[in-house]
Amino acid sequence: MSPAQRFIGRSRDALIAAGVALALWQGIVWATGVPAFILPGPWRVATTLVANIGLIADHAMITIAEVLIGLVVGAALGAVTALHLMVSPAARRIALPIMVFSQAVPVFALAPILTLWLGYGMASKIAMALLIIYFPVVSTFYDGLRRTDPGLIDLARTMGATPARTLLFLRLPAGLPAFGSGLRLAAVYAPIGAVIGEWVGASKGLGYLMLLANGRAKTDLMFASLFVLAAFAVALYALVSVLTRRMTSWSRESTDTI
Repeated sequence: MSPAQRFIGRSRDALIAAGVALALWQGIVWATGVPAFILPGPWRVATTLVANIGLIADHAMITIAEVLIGLVVGAALGAVTALHLMVSPAARRIALPIMVFSQAVPVFALAPILTLWLGYGMASKIAMALLIIYFPVVSTFYDGLRRTDPGLIDLARTMGATPARTLLFLRLPAGLPAFGSGLRLAAVYAPIGAVIGEWVGASKGLGYLMLLANGRAKTDLMFASLFVLAAFAVALYALVSVLTRRMTSWSRESTDTI
């Protein structure tokens, strides 16, 4: 099956699933008679989205910028860290235990501290997105680098390859599919980190708009903002998946991912 056929098939399945979910949602609203301020119907949410598209877009641009900057910086730092861990035994002895221990601290608990240190602007939200994706990128990429075929490593040593050339021409290509997996995880986690940061303290962003709408009992606006955020997260994941497939097009593993 060609990539275009796979894309069409997956898009069709996604549209069918979305249609079924919307029908169930509307059916629950009709069957229960739940007030709109508790659970608005999909049509009401859609009309609210259209009516407030300018307001939502203004806040969405802030969140999108926070997520993209955090994703790029976090992925770059994660990749550099993984490479450094691969070439430095001292870094593995010192940094790995610290990184593992750091995961025992809930990242969300750091949001108030980051807001206190970095303020209510974009910096604290970018830092949250960066922190939440950093460890998955490091761990997946480092694991991929370590899983290079031992036979190829032995062959490189026999032929006199330097550690730097072995890393560049053997370990790095072998670790790219794992790095792609880490990037896909990062694409999912980065919006979560940015929105959590906006919930703790912000004056702009979709997370802030959702809190504002909830406080004013505008549940339809809250749902509209949520769906815009979800649509962006899905689009970001799809974009990262396409980029990682192109980056590792030679790998059979990469062609089997979404």
